[in-house]
Amino acid sequence: MKLTHDRMYQAILEKDSSFEGIFYTGVKTTGIFCKPTCTARKPKKENVEFFTDSKTAILKGYRACKVCLPLNPSKQTPEFVNKILSEISSAPSIKLKDYDLVKRGIDPAKMRRWFLKNHGITFHAFQRMQRINTAFKKISTGAKISSVAYDSGFDSLSGFTESFKSIFGVAPSASKKIEMIDLTRIETPLGTMIACAVKEGICLLEFSDRKMLETELKDLSKRLNATIVQGQNSLFEKLEAELQQYFQGKLRKFSIPLVTPGTEFQQEVWNELLQIPYGQTRSYKQQAMALGNPEAVRAVARANGMNRIAILIPCHRVIGGDGKLTGYAGGIWRKQRLLDLESDQLSF
Repeated sequence: MKLTHDRMYQAILEKDSSFEGIFYTGVKTTGIFCKPTCTARKPKKENVEFFTDSKTAILKGYRACKVCLPLNPSKQTPEFVNKILSEISSAPSIKLKDYDLVKRGIDPAKMRRWFLKNHGITFHAFQRMQRINTAFKKISTGAKISSVAYDSGFDSLSGFTESFKSIFGVAPSASKKIEMIDLTRIETPLGTMIACAVKEGICLLEFSDRKMLETELKDLSKRLNATIVQGQNSLFEKLEAELQQYFQGKLRKFSIPLVTPGTEFQQEVWNELLQIPYGQTRSYKQQAMALGNPEAVRAVARANGMNRIAILIPCHRVIGGDGKLTGYAGGIWRKQRLLDLESDQLSF
């Protein structure tokens, strides 16, 4: 998608967030460069120039705006949150109170706001869920319930049982029969992603700000008849390694196994997406024709939108028949960045 000067200027007037990450605005009169959504006063059209990345803007002598902070990665988990998540992951029974956060140089109110915005729960509620999730995994592998309860930081077995039931809907003694889907967070150059896996393969990979993520997780849990639990899976390390290689331009084909529950038609559409070569695009019409059903363009588009495994199943490689980028669950700007990454690597 080639953007004109007029279109990019219109985008900054509208503070259009769909262009985040696609271009930066350099203001000639101030020597500042900004994100498209910057709330600072808008300059005249003749006083701006546009850049596809921040590096180019800096090399031309522009300084980063102090209002929109264009050098801050978009949609990524803040470092102070990552450090705490890592600490909790290494010691699931830990109970971090406001005082503990202050000792670590973290404002408890700031931590609370971040968790409410990104998870819909407070930080302390998140910790309780993390302890219960860890307990669930231990019990499912044969650990004694009473030992797990106290190891998880609960003062009484009854309190543990009540919390367990509120999350999983069954008593701890009945949880050994429940199948599990492991969930983790992965940081990428385009923002935080949520990954889910069962022992057979990766079953979800989505950007954490995807609007329908909660619905997708519920649907996945229902289709696999399993409970989603935050925890480690042997496939996550391989997934992170392959994603890192992909974003570095060193990997063009993923080898990690996938699990894609869905209708027969959805399965056909997703399998066809895997046939689109790295760095190339197809229209929805071409996808429908490849499936032997040229009239099913809308159905193909709907099935694309139901793909739960972003990047690995490359629905970002499907564009409109007129060559324009169309809807993408992770945001049009991410779709553009993924296509740019792949096309740039093909040019070498």
